[in-house]
Amino acid sequence: MQSHMKQNLWGYFFIGPFIIGFLSFTIIPIFASLYFSFTSYNLFNAPQWIGLDNFRKMFTEDPRYIHSLKITFVYVFVGVPLRLGFALIVAMLLNTASRAVGLYRTLYYLPSLIGGSVAVAIMWRNIFGDEGIVNLALMSMGIDPVRWFGDPGAALWMLIFLSVWQFGSSMLIFLAGLKSIPQSYYEAASVDGASFFQKFFTITIPMLSPVILFNAIMQTIAAFMTFVPAFIISKGTGGPLDGTLLYSLYLFKQGFEFFHMGYASAMAWVMLIIIAILTSLIFLSSKYWVHYESEGGR
Repeated sequence: MQSHMKQNLWGYFFIGPFIIGFLSFTIIPIFASLYFSFTSYNLFNAPQWIGLDNFRKMFTEDPRYIHSLKITFVYVFVGVPLRLGFALIVAMLLNTASRAVGLYRTLYYLPSLIGGSVAVAIMWRNIFGDEGIVNLALMSMGIDPVRWFGDPGAALWMLIFLSVWQFGSSMLIFLAGLKSIPQSYYEAASVDGASFFQKFFTITIPMLSPVILFNAIMQTIAAFMTFVPAFIISKGTGGPLDGTLLYSLYLFKQGFEFFHMGYASAMAWVMLIIIAILTSLIFLSSKYWVHYESEGGR
């Protein structure tokens, strides 16, 4: 009996640091932010209960909040499909027996490893500067340079291009999915005279649909939480004319620049609800387009 208790105590001892960290840095902050979302709190004074005022203010009194929401939806619904499409194309190109394929995979994955860093955001800002590489390339082709930091629409596309460039993680997952598709399917289709596009839409896409579902959900969640590129490229302003004021950046400004921590907490919970709704919609739609081989198709 004592030996059994000692084993339990040792088990609690080893999992104790994780439990303490999980409670201190995850569970308690979650419930604290939920409480703060119903208060007026500026980090320096005691929070004052105001009920649903923060949520009412978002949708009725704060045009910048509505604007940041629109900008973020554009960023997500344009950037994520482009990123996944580009990742799939590269994965198909790398799904070969070339000896250098391992090197290519590593090189293509590097942007995803360093893509969220401050250094890359600064590099991206220089590349799209008035005299940056992109504008020099456009001028060499006889195209007028783009004012990436003067046009709100162009500035948002600059962020979207950066998100597409960070396609490495999705590409590796797609590549693993492509490797799992039996080559016999393609060989049988070739015997029947199927073209490349027929194979792609009748074999590759259906067999890869569970992977597409996973990537779509993960990349959508990640896109909503994008912060560092928008902060660095716009120098924390969300400019020009709030053209890069993504949701997470505006949340940061409300909490740590304007010290409206209660309002920022409410924004965080609204973001959670939005992400949960979109994720649920993707899951619900999956029964119409995701094919599971074990179920014999849908």
